[in-house]
Amino acid sequence: MLDSSFGTWARILSNLIKNYGDRWAGVVAYAFVLIVSLVLACMFYYVALGEVTLVNVLSVVLFAALTSPLLLSVAIYAMRQLDASKEYLESATQQEKLLNQTLKDNINRLNNEIDERKMALHAKHRAIAELRKEISERRKAEQELAQQSMLLRSIVDSSPDLFYYRDERGVFAGYNKKFEQVIGKTSDQLIGHTVQEVFGEQDIPRVLQTDEQVIETQQSINVDVEYPVANENCWFEMRKLPFINDDGEYIGLLAFGRDITSRKEAEQALETAYKDKGKFIATLSHELRTPLNGIVGLTRMLLDTELTKQQKSWCNTVFSSAETLGNIFNDIIDLDKIDREQLDIATDSINVSDFINDVVNFAGLIAEQKALEFNIKRSGMLDIYALLDPTRLRQVLWNLINNAVKFTHRGSVTLECRRENRADGPWLSISVIDTGVGIPSDQQDRIFDMYYKAPDASGNNAIGSGIGLAVTKALVHAMKGTIHVSSMQGEGSRFDVELPLELCSAPNEQSYAGRSLYILLVEDVPLNAEIATNLLEQRGHEVVWAETGEDALSMVETEDELDLILLDMQLPDINGDEIARQIRADSHFDELPIVALTANVRSAEQELQGIDIQGALAKPINTTKLDKMLAELFGIEASKDKQASPQSEPLQLSEQEKALLDVETITDFVSSMGIEPFKRSCDLFARLNPTYYKELDEANQNEDTETYVSVAHKLKGAAGSVGLQNVQLHAKTMELEGAQVDTVQRADWLDDLEVKIREGQSALHSLIAKLAENS
Repeated sequence: MLDSSFGTWARILSNLIKNYGDRWAGVVAYAFVLIVSLVLACMFYYVALGEVTLVNVLSVVLFAALTSPLLLSVAIYAMRQLDASKEYLESATQQEKLLNQTLKDNINRLNNEIDERKMALHAKHRAIAELRKEISERRKAEQELAQQSMLLRSIVDSSPDLFYYRDERGVFAGYNKKFEQVIGKTSDQLIGHTVQEVFGEQDIPRVLQTDEQVIETQQSINVDVEYPVANENCWFEMRKLPFINDDGEYIGLLAFGRDITSRKEAEQALETAYKDKGKFIATLSHELRTPLNGIVGLTRMLLDTELTKQQKSWCNTVFSSAETLGNIFNDIIDLDKIDREQLDIATDSINVSDFINDVVNFAGLIAEQKALEFNIKRSGMLDIYALLDPTRLRQVLWNLINNAVKFTHRGSVTLECRRENRADGPWLSISVIDTGVGIPSDQQDRIFDMYYKAPDASGNNAIGSGIGLAVTKALVHAMKGTIHVSSMQGEGSRFDVELPLELCSAPNEQSYAGRSLYILLVEDVPLNAEIATNLLEQRGHEVVWAETGEDALSMVETEDELDLILLDMQLPDINGDEIARQIRADSHFDELPIVALTANVRSAEQELQGIDIQGALAKPINTTKLDKMLAELFGIEASKDKQASPQSEPLQLSEQEKALLDVETITDFVSSMGIEPFKRSCDLFARLNPTYYKELDEANQNEDTETYVSVAHKLKGAAGSVGLQNVQLHAKTMELEGAQVDTVQRADWLDDLEVKIREGQSALHSLIAKLAENS
């Protein structure tokens, strides 16, 4: 209790000191002590003595007044110390609490750090384990990649195909052993080097050209190249393709090369075989046709004599068999042309009605030989002019009509001709219908196959070679037409030919005093033949064209009304002088005029010395000299009553036109033929030119100088016909010197030829435009 009271008074005093300071707290305490002393003294004396005296009270108060300041000072000091001690203790306690809290925080943080370090240590162990696993897997992957790389490299190096890679700068960055063997250079000579440092000088232009093509088009290309390997020339089919990154940017070029030497050799052997086969067919046809023509001629003469009925029957059989054999020869020759893709279609402006009349006359004669009725049916407007190949179309109809007569023993053969107007233009439909043995339905799909002969009713193969209908189909397709067959066995057959009609105007005819001539033109260059045919037909003459010497000899034998032979001196199978000798060997043709066509008249006259010919015309044909020749041989002269055409203004020619073109020949042709026919001739040269260039290139690669010279001769004649003087002179050099130079020189000539043709055609088009404006 005392402690509690003391504590209470101590707190009161302490509060007074804090609130009022030492002085005022002492005053208050002093006054309080005096009052308390007074109260206590009164209470004490009252209780103890029963009374309260002033002296007693004052003595107590005085004692209190004297002792209180000291006690209060001590008490105040003590309180001060106690407060200081308390504050210190409170401060110490607070600091201890703070320290404890800090220590707890540090302990917690340390514990957290320990936990984190434990986790980091565990993570480190896991990371190390994963790293070790990754290292192990990477090592394994590197080993597998190295093995795959070695395997791939082994495969690439062991491949018979060559391979190389060049970066975007054209520097070699990779290759295989085959390429190293082909080029004959080591790694140090290949890696990091350019095309100019690796390939030979003769190969660099071609390599760079194909590289540029790949880079520009971003497409792969294939090209055949020739490399010398182990002292032997080997051919490779190179495939070049661009190497593109993910952004579509060109970063290099890949090239693969497959050895195709054996294939090239096979192709060359096949080409040689084709040429040998062509020569063999031409020789065989010539050797067989000569005695056959004798059989036909003598049989024809024998039929004109007095014979018994049996003898006449025998002679007719011989004559028919010989003619059939001759037709088989023609089919064989056409078959060879089809096989070599050299079947040409030469269209001309013909009157369709007149052409049909000629076919009717022929068909009626062969039908009459078997006592068959021949019918002709026409529908639609046929009295028109159209661009057709009369020779090939006549051959198609001859084959079909001859077959119809051959397989018809009684009844009739009918020729139906119709003009049909369709959505895509006019068409000519020709049908050959017979009442013969017919064709079994299961054989009709094969009737146009090569060498196929449908069996007859007895099961035996039909008579013939089995190539006539195959050739017929090829001719119809070459004329952009179609052919179909329908037949009932025992009731007859029907062959339908449909051809598109390209209508045109009638050919310009000049009035000549004299008769029209039937002329055989022997010329192996289609362009020369077309121009010569135009010149002659515009003068009112009929022309038949023979492309080879064999065709010419055959036509001489079979065409009875020939008035003149225009004979080219250099042909692919037989030279002109040999043809002339064979014609003159038959006395039946003693009166048939022969005029040589040649680029060198003096040389031709020397070759034909001792042979009866009636003259020579230089190629390209000059219209004035042609008219003079016709006038000398047949008295045919151009009529003098033609109105003089108005004089045109003189042409203003550029220096390029004067240097590259034979302007006199061109203007002569245009004035004679007209501008449109000459344009068609120029277009024909443009179509033939790539063929000539390809044949020259192949002949040079195969080192076939004979073919090289022969094609150069054809090109020379074709260029001269359209007035390309510079090209003609260049082709003449190739022809005359081609056998004396190497393949490199001939290849250089080909490069020059391409440039000269391009320049010449540009100048020619310019001159044609001027002539058209001036006409």
